[in-house]
Formats: sequence, structure tokens, C-alpha cells
Amino acid sequence: MANAGDCRAVLSRRGAAVELSEDHRPDCTKERMRIESLGGYIDDGYLNGQLGVTRALGDWHLEGMKEMGGRGGPLSAEPELKLVTLTNEDEFLIIGSDGIWDVFTSQNAVGFARRRLQEHNDLKLCCKEMVKEAIKRGGTDNLTIVMVSFHLEPPPHAAVQKAKVHR
Repeated sequence: MANAGDCRAVLSRRGAAVELSEDHRPDCTKERMRIESLGGYIDDGYLNGQLGVTRALGDWHLEGMKEMGGRGGPLSAEPELKLVTLTNEDEFLIIGSDGIWDVFTSQNAVGFARRRLQEHNDLKLCCKEMVKEAIKRGGTDNLTIVMVSFHLEPPPHAAVQKAKVHR
């Protein structure tokens, strides 16, 4: 998995959400340290006071984002890479833009998609339903979803086991 920007990739493993990417937001400590070491800054949650992400393939037209003194600029197009070996328990992958994740948690998105796939097993329809639900929940940013299924049949109806809390 490679990620650079304002999207997230989440795998459904027997109904449990497994995040395959990290959000590249200015409030992330690792990203803040990288930005500040390159002469950039975070202002009110925005990279150089202008951008809500710290890695992107575009936005080079914004002032102060490119190379600074030969060291590279605070906005990076270099993706973070993560190698994941898929198993038979892996059902589907959701790749969504930040507007989706503003209104869905990773687990909530997996649960929503899983229920829809159990009903009709149609990825395209499931994506449309998730976007419609995101709008209903107040999503206002880019609402883009791509889904990849690893099986022809719908996910099984077995419930996800939640961790028990011992008191």
C-alpha cells in the first residue's frame, strides 16, 4: 500500500477494520517534526497556514510548499509504503478520500460496507450508498470511494468478536 495525501485505506479482515495507511494531517507528530525540520510550520492545523494535508501529489502552486534551500519543501509527494500479506480472512478494501473519514470511523465504514455487501454483494452500489450516507451524516469534503473485493461471495454473517473489558 502506498499513500500520499488525504485518503485512507482500510481492510476488512473478518469484519474488523485494519488501517493500511496513516492520515497525513498536520496534527500528526511525525509529520509535524518532518515539516518543521524542513523550515515549514503548522498554523491552526494547516501546513504553512494553507493546506490540511502534509503529503500530496498536487498543490505545488501554493507558496512555500516546494523545495526550500535544496532540502525539499514541507509538502511531500513521497508516499508512505506498507507491505501487507493478504489472507483468506481478508474480505475487501476501502480506499476513501478525507471527506469519507470525516464522518465514518474505519470500523464504522467496514461495518456499513459489510452489511450492504451482505445484502446485495454489489461493490459499485455499495460505494454509492456510502457516499449517500456520508452526505446524510454531514460530509462536505471530497467524497470519493474505491472498493476492492477479494472474494466473489459476500462476506459471511458472523459477528465481529469485541474485546471483553475486565473490571
